[in-house]
Amino acid sequence: MGQALLSFWESTGFYNITSGQIIMMGISFVLLYLAIKKGFEPLLLVPIAFGMLLANLPMAGIMAKPVTELVPVATAHALSMDGNLLNIVGEDGNVIGGMIMYLKDVGGLLYYIFQGDHLGIFPPLIFLGVGAMTDFGPLIANPKSLLLGAAAQFGIYITFAGAIAFGFSAQEASAIGIIGGADGPTAIFLASKLAPDKLGAIAVAAYSYMALVPVIQPPIMRFLTTEKERKIKMEQLRVVSKLEKIIFPVVVTILVAMIVPPATALVGMLMLGNLFRESGVVGRLTDTAQNSLMNIVTIFLGVTVGATASAEYFLQVETLKIIFLGVIAFGFGTAAGVLLAKVMNKLSGGKINPLIGSAGVSAVPMAARVSQVEGQKADSSNFLLMHAMGPNVAGVIGSAVSAGILLSLFG
Repeated sequence: MGQALLSFWESTGFYNITSGQIIMMGISFVLLYLAIKKGFEPLLLVPIAFGMLLANLPMAGIMAKPVTELVPVATAHALSMDGNLLNIVGEDGNVIGGMIMYLKDVGGLLYYIFQGDHLGIFPPLIFLGVGAMTDFGPLIANPKSLLLGAAAQFGIYITFAGAIAFGFSAQEASAIGIIGGADGPTAIFLASKLAPDKLGAIAVAAYSYMALVPVIQPPIMRFLTTEKERKIKMEQLRVVSKLEKIIFPVVVTILVAMIVPPATALVGMLMLGNLFRESGVVGRLTDTAQNSLMNIVTIFLGVTVGATASAEYFLQVETLKIIFLGVIAFGFGTAAGVLLAKVMNKLSGGKINPLIGSAGVSAVPMAARVSQVEGQKADSSNFLLMHAMGPNVAGVIGSAVSAGILLSLFG
């Protein structure tokens, strides 16, 4: 009886837990606190934090890979094993034997869901939903917003250089740099292509910083602008016609696909979702993309992103470097957008509020809301949201294009 109890105790998580797992569980609790108590983007942080918790529960095997084994055909038949036949071909091209590959262990639940991240399936589906929810009218009404969206991508290239200096390869540096685009799906998409072994750290950093945009951006925005600049009220945008809104996603898809083919999956799905919205003839598809599909993919993506942060892979010096570089990426992206907006304000004779430049990072619509909040802190009658949405949606396109460029150069 005593031996049975001892065996049971040794099979429990309490016996097998490591200090690293305890640390990672503590980090997951902090993220849950920020999401639930502080309200920092709970739609992102709750599934990420819980996925992190699941992955670090000892003996749970929630992210365990399937285990396969090869046995001779005769042995497999004798043991009634089912599996896939692998033929052995000789130098003359004739089959000289065969092996049966069978599944010994099916693996963990989240391992299979994670294949949507690993194979680059979930990020374009997220973009489909984002497109269906996004009004590109402010960008069409004010094309200069594209410049602010482009400027905010500066953080990507600064961080790329920094990652190279830290000893990362060009492929890894590209995947790390894209964190500066403030676009989690794009970061996952590029990391899965260029640096799959760094996917967990990059994804957690990207989504965590996306959720913390309301914390990271305001100090930078206030430091780089004067109170007088923050009080600037912008003129109302012109009304954009339905025809313009329908033509826009088609034209952008063609241009981006022709110039940067690797960005087609992301930008194409973004624009397809937007075409659903603006065409007005596929209400059911628009509703599905905006709600059911978006919610399902967000759950899968969030939980599996968190589940990649297991202690043995996450608690490494390289992970700390990636997290540090992620902050640098966000900071430079925000600063570049604000500084360009200040220049545009001077050139326009004081008609552009520099706060909207920070929205060029593509955290939609969080970054635009931050611009609105900071503007109203300076003047409660100031409404910058629609003006900030132009750079914000431009940033989505910009981050996808940047990912395509990096994939073209280093893929």
